[in-house]
Amino acid sequence: MFTPLRHFLPILGISAALLTGCNKNAETNPSIAGIAVANDDFSVLEDAAVRGGVVGILSNRNPNDPQGNYTVFAPNNDAFARLGLRSAPDLLVLNKDFLTNTLFYHVTGGTLAGGSLRPATAPSPSAFQGVTRRFISRGGSTYVNGSRILATDVRASNGTVHVVDKVLLATNANIVGSAVAMSQGQVFVKPELTFLVEAVLYADLAATLSSAGPFTVFAPTDQAFRNLLTVLNVQPGSPSGYIPSDVRKLPKNTVTAVLLQHALPGARFTPELPENATAGSAGGGDVTFGPFVDGTLTVKAASNATPAKMVIPDIQCTNGIVHVIDGVLVP
Repeated sequence: MFTPLRHFLPILGISAALLTGCNKNAETNPSIAGIAVANDDFSVLEDAAVRGGVVGILSNRNPNDPQGNYTVFAPNNDAFARLGLRSAPDLLVLNKDFLTNTLFYHVTGGTLAGGSLRPATAPSPSAFQGVTRRFISRGGSTYVNGSRILATDVRASNGTVHVVDKVLLATNANIVGSAVAMSQGQVFVKPELTFLVEAVLYADLAATLSSAGPFTVFAPTDQAFRNLLTVLNVQPGSPSGYIPSDVRKLPKNTVTAVLLQHALPGARFTPELPENATAGSAGGGDVTFGPFVDGTLTVKAASNATPAKMVIPDIQCTNGIVHVIDGVLVP
């Protein structure tokens, strides 16, 4: 589902050297990796780079760039905390290959100066094959995809660092493939979106969500589906609780209508979604958004008493954007 690590090696020109003997403030002209080591605001990024095996890359010059440079969009500690990742042990909840690929998604060869990070510019390529980034302006701030750029042009001996407030996420798979990867523990070690995958298969929507688009999809968590099944008084299929196949106890046309409520035409990151407004879904009903706060919005449908919150926003797929939410949108 996700591009294997070996596909990135020729793109980044990985050096076999590893960063050794680094300590805080030891380098007078630090590399990109050295900046993370020296700055406490990037301690989780430092831990992630070590676990993901990319320290050597970011410690050395880029052999594929004439100036030897990389550009890195660097999530600070608060960015990782939004995903519940606050220390090195927390990173163990992520599949290691996914963590490595996620770090590569933050890296671009060459130099992208802060002044070029404007909505009018062409999308920026990433080391993640087939995936680009676009720059969005909202409320006086500039966003790279769904992440707000906090600082630009932090110079390093091997390139440039721009600081962002969210971890950039991409799968290099289509929407269904991305959900399947999550359901099989290829993203988080603990499977997630297993109920959503079952519902998509039951409703015969896999082909559409795999090949058509682009779409913006709101993907309910497993707990969101369990909560809905409880409200609908569906008998749990296991003594320990609900299982994904329990969604098949609902009428197929009902499940189809509910799923279509979660898809909007076009691929929109959070800063591109309308604040305190509605948008038409693929199912014909409206989706209502709340205020744009701290880079996310709440979302609800006609029969929802409580808006759903974005748990993991702005996951870029090859045919759209997925925002994981903590409720099911009921038309």
